[in-house]
Amino acid sequence: MLVLAHISDLHLDGGARATARAERVRDQLWELPGRVDALLVTGDIADHGTEAEYEEAAHILGLRAGDAPFPVLTCPGNHDSRAPYRKALLGRPAADGPVNGAHVFDGGAVLMCDSSIPGSDEGELDEETYGWIESALDGLGGDRPVVLAFHHPPAPLHHPLPDSYPLRRPERLAALLERRPEVAGLITGHAHTPAATVFAGRPLMVGPGVTWTLRLPWEGEEIADRDAPVGLAYHVLDDTGRLTSHFRTVTGRRRVR
Repeated sequence: MLVLAHISDLHLDGGARATARAERVRDQLWELPGRVDALLVTGDIADHGTEAEYEEAAHILGLRAGDAPFPVLTCPGNHDSRAPYRKALLGRPAADGPVNGAHVFDGGAVLMCDSSIPGSDEGELDEETYGWIESALDGLGGDRPVVLAFHHPPAPLHHPLPDSYPLRRPERLAALLERRPEVAGLITGHAHTPAATVFAGRPLMVGPGVTWTLRLPWEGEEIADRDAPVGLAYHVLDDTGRLTSHFRTVTGRRRVR
């Protein structure tokens, strides 16, 4: 069994509010009494894509000091910028190509995929990324369940804001899933609302936003609920390949470290 914590859309901007909300969810995750195999952070980590924002994210998420209690796996979103992301968040040479990463665990595997399009709020898994996904799945041999994680949901969520900036060419992803039964489900962010649906016969789990929560059309005219508590998710991938998700909110004051 693979247990994955999941946060998304931190939008760190150097301001005290974004920092406090990110630190609040970090503290709750770091103090969990039970086992978590990894933390997934599905994009829009920075608000403006600057090195300073990624340096703060690296500090909050323990990527520099190595003090996170489990691996922290990230992928970019539409607010992120690939070269500063690589340099200041991951500590790698700056480069502008897609940022993809495969992570293998005893209970399964996670492919963190880059759905960002430089200069656009829409998303797309490009030719390089699709080739990488196919190669990574081939290398895993089809004998363990795999989760694909990226920023942009490939299905409509019935709100005009996230649905205006979708994942382009979702039919290509659907065709890949049809060929790849080992893919147990999809995990995304972008919409700032916890949501669960189905895409191409697989579970599609959308993580809540750390920075603010999307109000749905029937909840009021104001789009962003900035007073909603910080949200996170836990996804459980069991030995049968079933993906089960639990959504939580973080309340209370941040612990002083």
